[in-house]
This record gives sequence, structure tokens and C-alpha cells, in this order.
Amino acid sequence: MDASIKSNVPPLTRVVSESLMSKLDEKSLKLIREKNFAFLATIDSSGSPQVTPIWIDSDGDHVLLNTAIGRVKQKNTKRNPRIAVAVLDMSNPYRYAAIKGRVAEQIVGQTAEEHIDKLAKKYLGKDKYPFRQAGEKRVILKIVPEHVTPPE
Repeated sequence: MDASIKSNVPPLTRVVSESLMSKLDEKSLKLIREKNFAFLATIDSSGSPQVTPIWIDSDGDHVLLNTAIGRVKQKNTKRNPRIAVAVLDMSNPYRYAAIKGRVAEQIVGQTAEEHIDKLAKKYLGKDKYPFRQAGEKRVILKIVPEHVTPPE
């Protein structure tokens, strides 16, 4: 665990929860792999929830989100890695997958830059992410799912 991340959860509880990683089921993975939007909930510095619409991806075991270093969601998850994500079925927004978990890793560098291009292809049909800002550095938030509620 990153030394800069503070947790009120006792160490023994954290170790036990790591062994309770929930598997992403096929219905949830299907929603993630399709061109569906997600809503990410994080906890801000005052302890209040903060929700952001976001593009979503998965490596099959983890939920992968991409943002820029310094954005609210990146800073919130660095301080407190607990998150919740709802992935909506764009053809029926009442159908969704809900995932609770924690950001286990923040991946920067070329991998994150290539990942945002992959998401731009999925969501925009563009080979390169067209909204890059000068000096912006991308980061992948790699989420360990701890509880998954699949779509019905």
C-alpha cells in the first residue's frame, strides 16, 4: 500500500479483504467491454462522495479507468482508494452492474498513454485521444473488485 494513502481500516482487516476479491462475472464484463458509460464514486477530502461519468475498461480481473494526474478522481483515490462504479447499459439505463472495490495501483507512463488511445477508439472511433492537454500525464486506476452486483 502506498505510504501516502491513509486508512482507518486495521491492517488485519485489509489483509483479509484482499483475499476476498470478487470476480467480475460475464454479464458485468460484457457491459464493461461494450461502449457503455460508467459513473465512478470516490470520497473527497471532506469525506463527501464525488461522482464522475467515465469511460471504462477491464483486463478480465480488474476494472481499468483512465484519467489525468491531478484530476479530482485521481487525487481522491490516492488519498482513499475505496470506490464504487456503476456501469450503465446504454440501450437500457435501468440495467447496470455495480462494483465496489479499491484502487490497488495507479499506472502511469506509456501504458497509460496507450490505454487512453484504446478508449478513444472504443468510445469515439478515433485512433488517438483528441482531448490531450499540453503537459498532461495520463494514469490508469487499476481497481480490485471486492463486491460485484451483476446486471439482471
